[in-house]
Amino acid sequence: MGSDVKHVVDPAQGSQGRAGRRRLIQAAGLVSALTMTSRVLGLVRETAFAALLGTTVHGDAFRIAFRFPNMLRDLFAEGALSAAFVPTYSKVLNEEGRERANQLVGRVITLLLVIVSGLLVAAYVGARPLVGELAPGFRDIPGKLDMTADLTRVTFVFLPFVSLSAVAMGMLNAEHRFGLPAFAPAVFNLVAIIWAGGLWWSGASPAGVAFGWAIGVVLGGVAQLVIQLPALGRQGFRLRLSWSPRDPGVVRILRLMAPATIGLAAIQINVVVNSRFASWEPGAVSWLEFAFRLLHLPIGVFGVALGTIAGAGLARRAAHGDMDGFRETLRDSLRLVWFVAIPATLGLVVLREPIVRLIYERRRFTAEDTLATAAALGLYAIGLVGYTAVKVLAPAFYALNQSRTPLLGSLAAVGTNLVLVVFLNPLFGFRAIALAMAVGALVNASVLLIAFERREGGLRGQGLGGGGLMMGLAAIPMGIAVWGSEAGLSAWLGDTSLPARLAGTLLPIVLGVMVYAATSMALGVPEVRRIVSMIRERRASLPTGQDPESNARTRSGGDA
Repeated sequence: MGSDVKHVVDPAQGSQGRAGRRRLIQAAGLVSALTMTSRVLGLVRETAFAALLGTTVHGDAFRIAFRFPNMLRDLFAEGALSAAFVPTYSKVLNEEGRERANQLVGRVITLLLVIVSGLLVAAYVGARPLVGELAPGFRDIPGKLDMTADLTRVTFVFLPFVSLSAVAMGMLNAEHRFGLPAFAPAVFNLVAIIWAGGLWWSGASPAGVAFGWAIGVVLGGVAQLVIQLPALGRQGFRLRLSWSPRDPGVVRILRLMAPATIGLAAIQINVVVNSRFASWEPGAVSWLEFAFRLLHLPIGVFGVALGTIAGAGLARRAAHGDMDGFRETLRDSLRLVWFVAIPATLGLVVLREPIVRLIYERRRFTAEDTLATAAALGLYAIGLVGYTAVKVLAPAFYALNQSRTPLLGSLAAVGTNLVLVVFLNPLFGFRAIALAMAVGALVNASVLLIAFERREGGLRGQGLGGGGLMMGLAAIPMGIAVWGSEAGLSAWLGDTSLPARLAGTLLPIVLGVMVYAATSMALGVPEVRRIVSMIRERRASLPTGQDPESNARTRSGGDA
C-alpha cells in the first residue's frame, strides 16, 4: 500500500506540473485514508473511555497521568526527533549507503534508550511532585493526587516503545513508504479498544478501570512498534546497538533537534499552563481533552497526512535547489489544507453539540458533560486552519534548514496562549483555555506564512489569498444547509436514541459536503475539480489495467 506513493512528490517540470499536483492529491488521499482509519479508531477508543470513566475523578487522574509521557513523546520522539532524523537518515542512506544508514540508526536508538531509561527512573521517583506541579488543583480532592502519581508510573512505560516506533516511522517515511507509518497508530487504537472491551466485561471499579487503561496504552505502544518491524527488515535494516554520541550523523540530528526541541518545549508550556488552570475546575481536564480529540480527526486526516507527503517532496526539492518547484509544492499543499479545513471549521462549530452527543454521551458521560465539551470544541475549531497549516509550513522551513522560524512561530503561539488564559480564565473558566489554544494556532501559522514570504517569496499573488476567500464563500451556504438540516432533524426525530443521533449528525454532514462541492465548483475553486478528476482517472485505470505497476504493487500488499 505504501509503495503506491513512492514517487508522489516529485512532479516534473513544465507540462508535467498538473500531473505532480494529481500525485500530491493521490498521495495525500492514501495517507489520509489510513490516518482516517486511525482517527476513527481513536474516537472509538475515546468513546469507550467516556463510557467507562467519563469526566469523573478517575478520568481526570488518568488524563493528567498520561499527559507526561505524551508531552515527552511530542518533545523528543514524534516531534523534534522525527523532524531531525528523517532528513539526516535520507542523506546518509543516499550518499553513504544502507550499511552506514543502519549503523546510524543503531547509534541513535542506543542514545535514545539511555535517555528514556533515565526519564523512566525520574518519573518513578518524582511522580508525586510532578503531578503536584502539573495539576495543583488535584490536592483539594482527597486521594486524587496520589492516584494520579501511581497512574503516572504505569503510563511512563509507554514512552520507550512509542519513541522507538517514531524512529521506525521516520525510517519508512524517509524511504517514501508512507502507508505503514500512517497505519501503525491505528494498531495502538485497536489494541486499546479490545482492552477496553475486556475492562467493560470485567465489571471493574472506576479505579480498576483507570489502572487497567494505563496498562492498555502500554500494550498499544508495544503493538505500534512491533507491526513496523517486518517492513524494516524487508528494507534491509539490521539493528546493532552502539554507543557513539559523537557520530557525525548523531551530532547532526542533535543539532537539528535543538531549535525544534525548544520550539516544542515552548508548546509544552501551553500544556502545563492549561493543565494547571483546568485542574482547579472538576471535569475541565476531561472536557478539554475530549473536545481536542475530536479536532484531531481533521488535523490528522488531512493536516498531518499532507504535511508528511509534502514534507518529503519539499526536502527533495530543497536538496536539488529547485525553489520554483518548492514554492509550487508548498502552495498546492496549503490550498489543499485550506480546502478541507475551512468548511471543517464551520461544520464543527455548527454541529458541535450533536457530534459530542453522538460520540460520547452514554453511561458515565452525562448531558452536562456534552454541553461543556461542545463549548470547548466550538472554540478549538476556530484554530483548525492554523493547526493544519502549521503541519505543512513547519516542514518547509526544516527542509530549508531554517529551524529558527518555526521556533519563533511556536513562541508567538505560546505567548498568545499565556496572555489569553491568564486574563480570560477568571471570567470564562475552561472555555478560555480552548479559545487561547485556537488563537495561538492562528498566530503560529501567520508568523510562518509571513516569514516565508519575506525570505523566499512566491506565495503572495499566486492564488492563496483569493483561493482561501473563495473557499470561505463556498462554505457559507454549506454552513446554512448544515444548520438548517440539523435543526429540522432534531425537531422531528429528537436526540435521545442512537438512530436519531446518527441521522441528526451524519445526514447534515453528507448534505454539507455536497453543497460545499457544488458551490466550490460554481465559484471556480480548482481543488474540487482536481480531486474529482483524480478519482475518475483512478477508477478508469484499474479495471482496464492501465496502471499495471500500481496494480502489481497493490496485489503484493505494499507496506501497510
